[in-house]
Amino acid sequence: MEEKIKIIKDLSIEEREEVFADVARVLEGTAHEAHSEGNRHFAALSANMAHAIRINADELARDDMENAERVLLQAKTIISQFNAVHPYRMVSKAMH
Repeated sequence: MEEKIKIIKDLSIEEREEVFADVARVLEGTAHEAHSEGNRHFAALSANMAHAIRINADELARDDMENAERVLLQAKTIISQFNAVHPYRMVSKAMH
């Protein structure tokens, strides 16, 4: 993801929107996993950020690139924090 953040200025608007959609999808996945593991606070934070990115993807892709980079860096930080605490992905999400 770092490569995408560094080259965000060189991408077309459509490609930037796609990057934001991908980041939102990853954040939603981490939110679902965190919720399954009982970490509701992190799940809410990740889901809310994904929702905000989806709503504002068009504006972020078209307007100020500094703000777009800042949002991507914050999303990367949240994903990295989750991956640091949970280095292995869940095999099953079945709840008993």
